Amino acid sequence: MMDRTIPENNRVLLGLSGGVDSTAAALLLREKGFEVTGLFFDVLGDQQAEREAAERTAKELEIPFLYRNVKDQFRDQVISYFCRSYLSGETPNPCVLCNPTVKFRVMREAADETGAYYLATGHYARVGYSREEDRWFIRRGASLKKDQSYMLYRLDQSILSRLLLPLGDTEEKETTRRLVRENGIHNADKKDSQEICFIREGSYVDYIEKQGAVSPPGDFASLQGQILGRHQGLLHYTVGQRKGLGITFGKPTFVVGLDPLKNQVILGDNEDLFKTTVFAKDIRLNCYEDGTGPLPDAWEGKKVYAKIRYAAQPSEAELYRDGGDGVRVEFSQPQRAPTPGQSLVFYDGDRLLGGGFITAKKENPSTAHRE
Repeated sequence: MMDRTIPENNRVLLGLSGGVDSTAAALLLREKGFEVTGLFFDVLGDQQAEREAAERTAKELEIPFLYRNVKDQFRDQVISYFCRSYLSGETPNPCVLCNPTVKFRVMREAADETGAYYLATGHYARVGYSREEDRWFIRRGASLKKDQSYMLYRLDQSILSRLLLPLGDTEEKETTRRLVRENGIHNADKKDSQEICFIREGSYVDYIEKQGAVSPPGDFASLQGQILGRHQGLLHYTVGQRKGLGITFGKPTFVVGLDPLKNQVILGDNEDLFKTTVFAKDIRLNCYEDGTGPLPDAWEGKKVYAKIRYAAQPSEAELYRDGGDGVRVEFSQPQRAPTPGQSLVFYDGDRLLGGGFITAKKENPSTAHRE
C-alpha cells in the first residue's frame, strides 16, 4: 500500500471530503496502525452540507475531525487563475494548481499545528523513493483507469516526503466501495463528483460571467486567415470543440486554436487538431528539491511517456529544452487537440518526472500532421 514503515510519530492528517475514496483511505491507514485525523477544506466558505457529510463520516470512522475555511486562498490562487485562463483563450486545470498552492499547503500547516507528520489523500497514485537520488516521487496508480498521478505533478519534496496515498495499489473502484461498505460507513455508494468543485450550478461560462468578466465577441477565422463569421467571445470555446459553434459549413468543423491577441477563434478540420510537437511552460520537475529548474542536460532527448490531458493514456515521446522554464515534447504518434492551459506530464516508466502547462507556441511546419 505504501512505501514506508510506521515511524514513532504515526499521526497522519487526511484530506476528508466525505466521499468514498477519502473514507477508504482512512480505513486503510487505520488498518496499518496510523492515527488518522480528517481535515475538511471549505473552498467557498459556506459549504455547510458538505462539511456535515464529512463530519458524519469522521464520526463513523471514529477519528478526529478538523475544518478549515480556505475561501480566501482558494479565490486568490485558483478561482482567479481559472477565470483568467478562460478569458485568455486557455482551458485550465484548477485541481492541478489547487493541490500545491492551497490543498497540500493548508494540510501541511494543519499537520504541523496538530503534531502530525504525514499527509494523506484518496488519490489513486503511489509514492516512491530513490535512495540514489534522495528523492521522493509520484508513481502511477495500479489502476490505469483510475490513475490520478497527473493531478500531482506540481508537488515538491516538502510535500512528497510526508505523503501517503493509500489507494495507490487499488485496481478497481468497487474494491474501494466494498471496503467502505464492509466497515458500515454510510457513503459506500455515494456517486463520484464529476463537476468543478466550486461551481454549484450552471456552466463554467455562467460562473465566470457572474464574476463580472467580459469576453467580447470577435471573428471566426480559418487557418489561412479568412474571416468566417462572428463568435460570442473566447470564453465560450476550447480547442477540439465541434458543437455549439453557432456556425455551419456543411461539413464537420472544429476549433483548432484561440488567438487572444486578435480575439479570433480559429476553425479547421479534424486532422488539423493532430500534433506531434507540443510545448509546455512553467514546468515542475521532480529532480529539483522545490520542483523548479530547467530541463537537466541529461534529460535532453530523453525517451519518456507523456500525456496531454488527464483522461489520455501516456504515449511514447522525447523531451527537449525550450527556454528557461519550458519543454518541447516530440510524440512518436500525433496527439489530438493539445489544449493550451491543460497540463502536459511525462513519465519514466511509472515514475512521474514532471510536467507543465501547454502553450499555443507555433510548431515547425515540418512537424505538423495532416492525414
